[in-house]
Amino acid sequence: MDLIQTERSLRTAELSERFNVSEMTIYRDIKPLIEQGLVMKTFGGIALMQNEREVRGSQECVVCYRTINERLSYRLILPNNRIDSACCAHCGLIFHKEYEDDVIQALCYDFLLQTTISAPLAWYVLDTSLDMQCCQPQALAFGRISDAEKFVKGFGGRVCSFEEATREVTRTEGCCKHGK
Repeated sequence: MDLIQTERSLRTAELSERFNVSEMTIYRDIKPLIEQGLVMKTFGGIALMQNEREVRGSQECVVCYRTINERLSYRLILPNNRIDSACCAHCGLIFHKEYEDDVIQALCYDFLLQTTISAPLAWYVLDTSLDMQCCQPQALAFGRISDAEKFVKGFGGRVCSFEEATREVTRTEGCCKHGK
């Protein structure tokens, strides 16, 4: 905890090397810190959450203020290790577009595998018949295009790149059904 408070963000590979243990050991050791809300998991590491706004921000969408469902969440890491969370890829893409010049890293969860993925490298399914009871037009993230295409075969919709999905969800003003 002293180390994360000093450095504010750490990569698991660096911790593994520094302490001469496996990355799995590092993940096991940081899990309680994540569960307590003291740190936030990032792509390949952890970052410190130190004030009430950051902790609240990890539970409430920065776009529509819904409670965040981890399975659908989208996180932006901005300068000064500021971490803002959105309830879903729809809101995440809107927020990402608004702050695109300041984004250090954007993370979301693979809808199928529930692993953390880089949002700009993800594939998004739009217009699916599966209603996740979140913001519209709904966007579900996948790490592999093949998984997104298989999902579309079963539940309909269309597969879009990050750029295409961003364009689609940001072109309709006021499209978030739970918006401000």
